[in-house]
Amino acid sequence: MSIFKGSAVALITPFSGGAIDYTAITRLIELQIVSGTDAIVVCGTTGEASTMSHDERLELIRYVVERVEGRIPVIAGTGGNSTEAVIEMSRGAEAIGVDGLLIVTPYYNKTSQTGLVTHYHAVADQVRLPIIVYNVPSRTGLNVTPETMKRMMQHENIVGIKEASGNIEQIVNLAALCPDCDIYAGNDDHVVPILSIGGKGVISTIGNIVPEAMHKMCKCFFEGKLKEARELQFQMLPLWKAAFCDVNPIPIKTMMGMLHLCSPEMRLPLVPPSNENREFMKKVLSSYGMM
Repeated sequence: MSIFKGSAVALITPFSGGAIDYTAITRLIELQIVSGTDAIVVCGTTGEASTMSHDERLELIRYVVERVEGRIPVIAGTGGNSTEAVIEMSRGAEAIGVDGLLIVTPYYNKTSQTGLVTHYHAVADQVRLPIIVYNVPSRTGLNVTPETMKRMMQHENIVGIKEASGNIEQIVNLAALCPDCDIYAGNDDHVVPILSIGGKGVISTIGNIVPEAMHKMCKCFFEGKLKEARELQFQMLPLWKAAFCDVNPIPIKTMMGMLHLCSPEMRLPLVPPSNENREFMKKVLSSYGMM
């Protein structure tokens, strides 16, 4: 059974004075739920999980689960490049009560395709939760091939993939080879194309600022309103370009600061955008009537 169908937000982590701003995150959670978002992903790439300590990540996951109160699924990002550390984080998130796990492929040390299967199966053996594999080669230097995903899915706990490879041919081949795999768009400009080949939805970055539109696009597609879904995809293209004019999550947090949703504060090594990119973001937000 799918963890969710539709639009999930890759939730940013608001900071204030270097610490997690729990007041702001409460506001963001309520904004997502009232806007129709179908699931929340906490401690993902957009949430800057790689800059958090083990305890900070678990504390944040616990806080989000408690505030959501079962209204929509909560998926915890528990990935890393040490299998034992991923198992520990995954078991911790399971004990807290999340609905699923999003686990990015090992980065820096990387591995072989066989190593990937072994890594994910080792984690899946230690939890009872459904797992979504996160394939983002531009960040990890490692690609999950369709053949490898088919091998991974021999484990009952591995149910889906967040596909951010940007390679539509690969994703089509994946859908053909793994018909039982829940495929989620990892790039906001590929949502409708991925839904058209049987995808289950999106784990979205720009859903942080346009959650209602992202949910509506998926809903329209599932209801057969294909023209409306397509138009929404086209309308959101400038926002997607603005959100990725610099390294994610620099632009999305900057735009959220402009919209007074939270502080744009980030943790090093991330730094504020250039003036040129900042002006581009302002122009895009203004064109949507958001500023």
